[in-house]
Amino acid sequence: QVQLVESGGGLVQAGGSLRLSCAASERTFSSSAMGWFRQAPGKEREFVAAISWSGGSTYYADSVKGRFTISRDNAKNTVYLQMNSLKPEDTAVYYCAARLSTVLVVTPQLYDFWGQGTQVTVSS
Repeated sequence: QVQLVESGGGLVQAGGSLRLSCAASERTFSSSAMGWFRQAPGKEREFVAAISWSGGSTYYADSVKGRFTISRDNAKNTVYLQMNSLKPEDTAVYYCAARLSTVLVVTPQLYDFWGQGTQVTVSS
């Protein structure tokens, strides 16, 4: 069984914060690097952040660097995306993804499993 379920999206004002969570099955999470991606209407899916299995390595898109933080709690099989200083251009459906490797990557085609997404809307 492979399962990824995102939660925590919602509507916030510009400058506000949200914390997204992605709960994963043990089989998916135990040996997986994890990533967050987003997709706005009419646009291609965009890399946001990624984290290695151990949590020791992270990588961020330039557009979110300094504002977003990815983390994981392997004991809870959960990965998080803390989003601060949100901007209207952050509005999108946010997806978590798992790669069956301990090494983080930023290319969506290299991820094996995807959640259903959670909507984040930032008002101006």
